[in-house]
Parts: sequence; structure tokens; C-alpha cells
Amino acid sequence: RFAAIAEQMGVRLQQSSRSVNIRERLDFSCALFDGAGRLVANAPHIPVHLGSMGASVCQLLGAVARGELRPLQRGDAIATNDPFAGGTHLPDITVISPVFAAETAGPPLFFVASRGHHADVGGITPGSMPPFSRRISEEGLRLRNVPLLRAGRYEAATWQGLLAAGPHPVRNPEQLLADLQAQVAANRLGAEALHRLVERSGLVEVQAYMGHVQAHAAEAVRRVIDRLEDGAHTVALDDGSRIAVAVRIDRAGRRATVDFSGTSGQQPGNFNAPLAITRAAVLYVFRCLVGEAIPLNDGCFEPLDLVVPQGSLLHPRPPAAVVAGNVETSQAVTNALFGALGVMAAAQGTMNNLSFGDEHCQYYETICGGTGAGVLADGSGFAGASAVQSHMTNSRLTDPEILEDRFPVRLESFLIRRGSGGAGRWPGGDGVVRRLRFLAPMTVAILSGSRRVPPFGLAGGGDGAVGRNRLERADGRLEELAGCDQVSVQPGDLLEIATPGGGGYGTPGAPL
Repeated sequence: RFAAIAEQMGVRLQQSSRSVNIRERLDFSCALFDGAGRLVANAPHIPVHLGSMGASVCQLLGAVARGELRPLQRGDAIATNDPFAGGTHLPDITVISPVFAAETAGPPLFFVASRGHHADVGGITPGSMPPFSRRISEEGLRLRNVPLLRAGRYEAATWQGLLAAGPHPVRNPEQLLADLQAQVAANRLGAEALHRLVERSGLVEVQAYMGHVQAHAAEAVRRVIDRLEDGAHTVALDDGSRIAVAVRIDRAGRRATVDFSGTSGQQPGNFNAPLAITRAAVLYVFRCLVGEAIPLNDGCFEPLDLVVPQGSLLHPRPPAAVVAGNVETSQAVTNALFGALGVMAAAQGTMNNLSFGDEHCQYYETICGGTGAGVLADGSGFAGASAVQSHMTNSRLTDPEILEDRFPVRLESFLIRRGSGGAGRWPGGDGVVRRLRFLAPMTVAILSGSRRVPPFGLAGGGDGAVGRNRLERADGRLEELAGCDQVSVQPGDLLEIATPGGGGYGTPGAPL
């Protein structure tokens, strides 16, 4: 029932949103939290959102306790996206709504929240995914616990001023506000559904079962830990930084320590991943290893101890730039963890983030690729999947008809990149090739990884093919683009993005 409420929230958000990013690509997440801000249940939306949203709720509660924000009341909706206070990157804005008892006074009983990736929140590049940002201030509007509604009253004047402020204001404020209001609508549905559940089952039972689902998830992860062994793995990124992880199993205590000591320090670029993202990646990996249908929730993290040095790539200090940490570094973290546990070769290790636009329209998408091959708990193997969104992303690609109707582009081709998966007893999945022709002048930005360092194979399996970004000008000239690049295009120019394949598992040719 908890998960069903979150799914209903997602349907409401999709149906009432305005942007292609939320309505078509489904780049959003909805979830329920207990009164302490612990994740109880979610819909199967975006893993990097779901594992980190609880940090946003907890920091809101902390701000209220410290007197930085007046006490929460009925009808409140608070917006936040600060990566140094539970957020991921600035385009992901979370709207949090407290849920109170129907009649009596007291603190919130529960929270509902929705997080959406907004098409533009300002910053130095249309689409707010700048490849070359060096400070968080260059990436767009930064919010920490800003009321969107107070006691049901829309804070319109405050928000209009916020969106117009700064050297790089929001480019499409009406669309952003419309999508925020859609998030409020989703939260209201969640709150109403929780009230009906309490009326039907009683508050004591509902709160008890919020505890039960978390306790059940914790035990499910302990059963996973029971069969794991110590392991370590290091993944290099294209910029030369590295993610090092060691997993140590405490067999008697049925606990695991996930230690990222040895990871590179925070970088001058924007691949820094805030701690909430690192935590989300760990939560996701261990949830993947659970062989039963349980909702991702805070209980999954209870048997885990996380060590992440402050000031590192995975726990940066402000004012670090972080826009790629959410979408790129998170993918590398999951690959490193699966490698350390010896269960799966690397997936493509990138979301292949493409954004383009001007002052009037902005678009963003992530592009699918190959996943890694691996082995299941019973020792049986599996090949990687081709042309799918993997790990920390779960968004759709916009339908070609919608894309071409809303934006001055034409999708010339979109096909599987045959042979890009790594060889192995179980081969890795193949990436894709996506070709877009522009019909108007635009600024194009690409944030992508695995362009220099290939997705690794495991247990003798081969690496996946690296990706490639290339621009074909209208006059026939070819320009090779870097993994992170920004370029101005003119009508007739064509962008080709070839995404990486996944790594293979096991020695090629070995008997199945």
C-alpha cells in the first residue's frame, strides 16, 4: 500500500507537469517517509533520487529544530535542491510536504516528497548541465528549504523574484513554476492517500508497518551480507581521478563496511558527487543484490557502515561544482561496488547527458547503452543488456514525434551499436548510436564518461567499447568532441553520439 501511494503520486506528477523532461522522459521520483525523515517506500523511479531524498527531508527537520525555519504546518510545501544539504545537482528540485494528524496538533506524522529534474534552473549553459562549471554558483538556482506553499498559500512573489535573480537567471520560469506546482499536486495526492490509509487501518498500525517494512528490508540485506566476501575495486575516470572502494564483511555482526578511502580528492571540475549521491549508490547496489521484492527504503542501509572521507570526490566541500557528480560519478560508483563484490562487470558507466537550447527552449536527455554481464547468487551467469538505461538512471527517451514537435531538431537515426559489448563467457550488452540534426542555431552541451577509460570486464571478460561524440557540420566537416564539451550549432549540423558497451564476464569461449 505504501508503494502504491508513491506510484499514484508519480502518475499525478506526470499527468500535471508541463515540461518534456518530466512529462515524457519521466525524470522524477516520488516517495513516502516516516516522521523522522526515513525512507519507507517509493515508486520504481530514479535510483539516484530515491536513495538521496531522505537526506533532504532530514536536513529540513534539522533546520526546523535549529530555528532556521519556522515550524512546519498544514499546507506547507518546501522546495530544496542544495547538493550540500541532501540534494544531488541543482536541476533536481525536491518538494517536501509534511503530513499531520487529521484533527490533533503535534509534529508531522509522515512526509511525502517528489523530486523532478527541471529543464532549466539557470546557470551558464541552457539546460543547466554545463560541462565546464567550476563552482556551484555557475550551475543555476540553489535552494535550501524555500517555502513554495505556506499553510496552503502560494508564495508567488518570492518565487518570481528568485527565478529572475543572479547573473544567469532561469530561462523558462513559467515552465519551472508549472512543474513545481505539479510536484505539489503529487504530494497532495500522497498526503490524502495516507490519511485514508490511517482512517482505514488506524494510526498505530500504519506507523507500526512503516517500521516493519524497514526492519524487513534490513534483514533482507543481512541475508545478502551472509553470502558476501570481502572485496575491493578501483575505477578510473576519464579525467584521471579514481574511485576506490573496499567492502569488509563482519560475519558475526552481519554487517558490511563500505569504505571509499583512497578515492581521489574533490576535483576542480564538476564530477564531484555529494555525499547523498554516494549513499544512494551504495543503497541501490545492495538493494539490487536482494533476491526478493522489497521496496527500497532506509532499512536497506541499517546493516551498512559507510566511510567516505570529507573533501574527497564523493564527499566534496562547497562551493564545489557537482552537476556531473549526480549523473556520471554515481554510475562509476555503482560499477566499482559491483566490481568489488565480484558479481557484475561494468555497465556503460555514464548517462551520456545531452542538453541543447537557447533563451526560449531547453532540452535534456540521457542516452542508453550497454550493461555488464555477471553472475547470480546461484552461480548462473547472465549476459549484459543492450540499449537500456542502467543503474542510477531509469528515465525514458522522449518519443521522436514529441521531440521533433517541441524542438527544432530531427532524429535521423537511433540504432544499436553492434559489437560494442565486451567479449566473455557471458558478453556485455551493446551501446547505441544516436544522430540528431539541428534545424536552428543552438548551444549544445555534452557531459559523458567512458570516452577514454572503457567499462571493465570481470573474471577474464573483455572491456566494453568506449563511447564517442562527433559533430558533422552542414558543409561536411567532421569535428571530434570531447567527453565533456560545449559547442554552437547551426541549421544542418548533425550530432552523433555513440554510447559505450558493457563489460563481459568470464573468459570468452569457456563452456557455459
